[in-house]
Amino acid sequence: MKALLFERQELRYAAANIASRFSPGAGATAGPLRLADIDSPELPADGWQVLRPRLTGICGSDLATVEGKSSRYFEPLVSFPFVPGHEVVADLEDGTRVALEPVLGPAARGEQPPEGAASPGDATDYGYLSCGHHLDAGIQVGYCATTGGGWGTHLVAHESQLHPVAASMSDEAAVMIEPTATGVHAALKGNIAPGDTVAILGAGTMGLCTLAAIDAYTEAATVIIGAKYPVQKDLAAELGATTVVEPREVQRAVRRSSGCRMIGNDLAGGADVTIDAVGTAESLAQAISLTRPRGRIVLLGMPGVTKVDLTGLWHREIELVGSYTYGGETLADGTNTTSFALAFDLVQSAKLERLVSAKYPLSRYRDAIKHAASAGHRGAIKVVFDLRDEKGR
Repeated sequence: MKALLFERQELRYAAANIASRFSPGAGATAGPLRLADIDSPELPADGWQVLRPRLTGICGSDLATVEGKSSRYFEPLVSFPFVPGHEVVADLEDGTRVALEPVLGPAARGEQPPEGAASPGDATDYGYLSCGHHLDAGIQVGYCATTGGGWGTHLVAHESQLHPVAASMSDEAAVMIEPTATGVHAALKGNIAPGDTVAILGAGTMGLCTLAAIDAYTEAATVIIGAKYPVQKDLAAELGATTVVEPREVQRAVRRSSGCRMIGNDLAGGADVTIDAVGTAESLAQAISLTRPRGRIVLLGMPGVTKVDLTGLWHREIELVGSYTYGGETLADGTNTTSFALAFDLVQSAKLERLVSAKYPLSRYRDAIKHAASAGHRGAIKVVFDLRDEKGR
């Protein structure tokens, strides 16, 4: 099978980090990613199926890996060599089209899911990640040597990870289900109350999906989003933002909305909830400065190693909440559901397939990754690999 293989080569990984500082996406050339002919992954146990990807997205965590910027936190949760790619719409061997929920949860590792678990990601103990001897280490499909990933013509997944896709849904819509589920989870992690003011930092795929989820599933009164590029600004306005401003103007827009005063460089009051969809030291510092005392920050963007002054977080008694992937959800009316179930509805109602901006064959992976790494600048949001015509699929 054809696949993009990421190998454990420390020197090339370091070279990717250096190269990407000068040219976004250059890690695809300088780093340990290569197009290879490899054996198709074998079914590791009962309850697993072979998938043939149709479209697979390139997300921020993929780019961090390719560009040598991933946190060392993940070292025990990854096995090499692996095939990246976890935003996947694929065909099963019987022709059923499915969206992949990539988290390798307890069921995939041969353990009983926790009582009441609605999703593979629902757990209060990650001990299961050290179990399942039929699998190599891997927090998700796309980071596990056993399973393969969506940047290849075949992968394997457990039945607990598969969601059938209706014939009426396009492949472009279906490939947006996984990132949309992540946005849904982040929006609901905010515990947004009716009448709240919400600020969103970042208007890439994750920021826009979260915005759509806030508009659909909460009663926020005001949603302010910082968007840098014209395509982001246009989509943010269409997806329900009350106010769309340049990233540097978010604090001023929040102050204007809340009517609060300034204390030094920080707002005296501010947003009730801030979603940080960027995940840098600068964005987290900005989130602290514009979130009201006893408000909440949801950290959606993967932060890596950062240096941030947390004095304001402490003094203002702001909650800092991580939002990783998806899980079981409870809506304001008490309905129990899952991020993925809500995402299926939201992708269709908000027409989120329009976020898919460019498609590339695997053979042009360097171009695809460069495009994804500078998507906003080039008028794009989501860049995907198109494997529908790949030989050996």
